[in-house]
Amino acid sequence: MTIIQTIDPVSHDLGAFEVRRVLPSPKRTMVGPFIFVDEFGPARLPAGKAMDVRPHPHIGLATVTWLFRGAIDHRDSLGNFATIRPGQVNLMTAGRGIVHSERSPESERLGGALLFGMQTWLALPDGQEEIAPDFESRTDLPLIEDAGVSARVIMGSLWGERAPTTCHSETIYAEIFLEPSGALPIKPEAEERAVMLVGGEADLDGTPLTRYQLAVLKPGAELLLSSQNGARAMLLGGAAFASRRHVWWNFVSSSRERIEQAKTDWMSGKFPKVAGDEIEWIPIPERPLTKSE
Repeated sequence: MTIIQTIDPVSHDLGAFEVRRVLPSPKRTMVGPFIFVDEFGPARLPAGKAMDVRPHPHIGLATVTWLFRGAIDHRDSLGNFATIRPGQVNLMTAGRGIVHSERSPESERLGGALLFGMQTWLALPDGQEEIAPDFESRTDLPLIEDAGVSARVIMGSLWGERAPTTCHSETIYAEIFLEPSGALPIKPEAEERAVMLVGGEADLDGTPLTRYQLAVLKPGAELLLSSQNGARAMLLGGAAFASRRHVWWNFVSSSRERIEQAKTDWMSGKFPKVAGDEIEWIPIPERPLTKSE
């Protein structure tokens, strides 16, 4: 069996668009360093409406934003501003603490913003959970092309190419396009791997993939990802973590006590402000949607 586990998404209807979450789940908390995997859209928001994720904090993780369509303005408490667009990866390392906001650009709001993409979190490894916060935005990502296939390497090394994006632990992350009758080998280039079909139809070694479901692959196995009619898929994974990570709201840590401290710090205003977005903020929820036991 080349697919050892499948995880169905939990959908959250945010009104104008839907978010589908596969990690963390009761079945599994992580695949490599990936501890949170959201797919959102595709959607076009009504004219005048926008995505407005108010300033909120993170610790112990790195967020990775990857868009298929649309644009998002990122602002953070380090003073960084970037408009994220397709083909551009934004990596925000929270470390000991950062605050950011994510909003549709003003240019997208009047005609109705497009939203379609992935938001993932990578847990920081032992010894690096409290590193200094940082941010990078890159477009110089390798594109691998062959007959009927193309793949953009977002993080790590795949198919002989390496992305320049910072990796705090062994990580692989790529977007794959298959044209009709296209096929691509998924080699055992990481200890833990998973595939998510985000468009079209495809199968792994003859087993059909379900759209937005996370298919966790057998360690060490080489598989063939193929499509009769064309597909878009995400490949993700990396080295397994030796120590457990806890998730509560936007906080990730190997220590429950550290998460409790982060809650207190946010409620008492000890986190820094987001430059250019200082007025609004998201309060601590009573029952967070993101939580692992």
